[in-house]
Amino acid sequence: MPAPNAPSGSTPDGFLRRLRPFPPAQGPLPDPTPPEGPDPYGNQDPEWLRIDWREHLRTIEIETPEERYGPFLGDQPDRATTRVNYVEIGSGAGIDLVFVHGLSGCWQNWLENLPHFARDRRAIAIDLPGFGASPMPPWPISVERYGRLLHDAVTALGVGDCVVVGNSLGGFIAAEAAIRRPDRFERLVLVSAAGVSHARMRREPAEIAGRLAVAASPLVLRLQSGGLRRPKVREWAFGMVFRHPLRIRSELLWEFFHNGAGRPAFLPALGALIGYDIVDRLEDVEVPTLIVWGREDRIVPARDALEYGARLRNSETVIFGDTGHVPMSERPLRFNRLLEAFLT
Repeated sequence: MPAPNAPSGSTPDGFLRRLRPFPPAQGPLPDPTPPEGPDPYGNQDPEWLRIDWREHLRTIEIETPEERYGPFLGDQPDRATTRVNYVEIGSGAGIDLVFVHGLSGCWQNWLENLPHFARDRRAIAIDLPGFGASPMPPWPISVERYGRLLHDAVTALGVGDCVVVGNSLGGFIAAEAAIRRPDRFERLVLVSAAGVSHARMRREPAEIAGRLAVAASPLVLRLQSGGLRRPKVREWAFGMVFRHPLRIRSELLWEFFHNGAGRPAFLPALGALIGYDIVDRLEDVEVPTLIVWGREDRIVPARDALEYGARLRNSETVIFGDTGHVPMSERPLRFNRLLEAFLT
């Protein structure tokens, strides 16, 4: 830690200000939706800690035709496939669920949700190419190509009608995929989804901040290994994502960032989502959609939920009060209950 008289830019708080890729939200926030039942923050007895996830990890090679994805990087024939890491758990008569993480995310972002829905459904969470344990794809990264990859992945995995649940960038990708093929998904769930504010952002400042974030990721990981028990470090390292990092189990924080930070797709994916506009096309989507947001989200402002709700005519919007960017992990009891009701 820096000395007490260190300049503000080298303190955790000062350094964090340099890393924030998006400006703070301006204007009034939407009112929170009253919970219908218990609504604790965090989970102090998580089921996922009692599961041997190695038994559920899978890898699949997905054919990615050049005419659909554009020119591949390199000219080797084996570059025409995309390797995707994923976890699969559960079975049953219930409709399949496919979970898609966000920027700097990984399949572990859904640890609080996968065991619940695996009781009577097939639940799948993927690592997008270039994130988690999935290598970079042979095609240039874009929201459109990630949307096509999502279609190819569910087909390759033998998934029929399904519900796609996407957080942040994953929500943006899920919305893009639903626009492209609205008949492919039974329902759509957008959790603090990118795609509204980002369409209006200037590319250069956000990319510069993104480069700072990538450069800082080794420091964040070093802080994690020895600093998760130190309140100030924990607040600094995780306060942009979680509303109350001190109330989240350290094991979950570790899984989020150890498996998500510093992956090679971060910068190209950040550049891809800035300025890519799907807002006007959302009105063509008639798939039943659940929109879930944390009111105190510091990454994607909660006002974006209202615009998604206004554009998606067959949608329901729920705002979690006192919650940040990952409501599925911050308030898993409420989120799982809400999603279960939406499915049935």
